[in-house]
Amino acid sequence: MLVELAVGDAYGAGFEYADRKFVADHNTLQNYVQHPTHSDIRPGDYTDDTQMTIAIAELMLSDRPWTPENLADAFVEAFHRDPRSGYAGRFHQFLLNTQSGKDFLRQIKPDSDKSGAAMRAAPIGLLPTPAEVMTAAAIQAQVTHNTPDGIASAQAAALAVHYCHKTLGPPSKVAEWIDSVLPTGSWAKKWHGKVGSKGRMSVTAALTALSSNISMSRLLHTCIAFTGDVDTVATIALAAASQSPEYTQDLPAPLLANLENGKYGRDYLAALNSRLPTQA
Repeated sequence: MLVELAVGDAYGAGFEYADRKFVADHNTLQNYVQHPTHSDIRPGDYTDDTQMTIAIAELMLSDRPWTPENLADAFVEAFHRDPRSGYAGRFHQFLLNTQSGKDFLRQIKPDSDKSGAAMRAAPIGLLPTPAEVMTAAAIQAQVTHNTPDGIASAQAAALAVHYCHKTLGPPSKVAEWIDSVLPTGSWAKKWHGKVGSKGRMSVTAALTALSSNISMSRLLHTCIAFTGDVDTVATIALAAASQSPEYTQDLPAPLLANLENGKYGRDYLAALNSRLPTQA
């Protein structure tokens, strides 16, 4: 799951909010592309979506309690050991000036309804029950996105992984199932067009793509073709699809081979993923 979502994140980073023609011309899945304006993110590098997901996974595997302060600590630790671009400008500066989870919680204004809590929620979907998934997803969302849609979008993203991991039905019915267990509803509404920055937008687009494909490669292409915040859409969708036995695991070899592989790159992600819960 972690490698697949990082591929989606890194591939999508080349297209995030890019012009529709650029997306149409370069969304070939042949390799990573350089973003037309964001030269600080190299082709194959993942962004904050993956780095914060790593922090979530590491905390899940630790013996530390699932508390806001420990979650904030995990986010700060992951960033400072491997500083990178991809974060929103103000949040990037916030992390640079923050040294601990306690410091983080003291200074953060957790009033966002954007996609940050949803993009990092995938590993939580491996918890045993929907109730546990929703509780854990809500706690981590509240650290930065303590709003109804910020929390609900994180829960929906994690539940998509849970549904696929537990094989609760075909991928085509994932959004309908989420509607049945998450009171906020409307997740089965089909997304069309550009994806904005709101969490509900990214998750709805990811669920639309997830429910209309059975191939990882086609899923990735579909996510990027929406345009807009497509790295987040692809991160959420590929994380869930990687757990579905009905999905053909056919991500192009160049995307797997050319995903960044430094200290916290592809091999680290694979090793971390191997320690996550696997029993459905």
